[in-house]
Amino acid sequence: MINNVVLVGRLTRDPELRKTQTGKSVLSFSCAVNRKFKTEDQTADFINCVAWNQTADFLGRYATKGALVGIEGRIQTRNYEDKTGNRVYVTEVVCDSVQLLESKAEAERRQSQQGGSSYSQSSGQSYYEDRSSDDLDEDFGGPTLDISSDDLPF
Repeated sequence: MINNVVLVGRLTRDPELRKTQTGKSVLSFSCAVNRKFKTEDQTADFINCVAWNQTADFLGRYATKGALVGIEGRIQTRNYEDKTGNRVYVTEVVCDSVQLLESKAEAERRQSQQGGSSYSQSSGQSYYEDRSSDDLDEDFGGPTLDISSDDLPF
């Protein structure tokens, strides 16, 4: 059986970093992913995601609303009873890895347009890959991926 998810999209809100009672980091966020059709109309899916431990700490520090991310993980379902006694069902992507896919300059430019604060950089290391802003797509400001079967590792 295979349960593997790969997504490229933009964060729809600032991630929410919390700690469990045992001190583990857990981060919740939502990702907007384009759904392309043969027609001109496009729509997006808004996918709930959760990241744990070092991945959660990293995203909590560097990712903000609008950040372009690449996610690898698995789909997980769970349910619980809310305060009113109703059963709530949740489907989400549990992230194995998350990568920021825009350069630091692009992120700062996007944040300045949104009126947000800029990324901080510690110990002179950059966590962002330098990319040309010519690759940006109008939909969510992300790059357009053209993947053929020759590009796949399997």
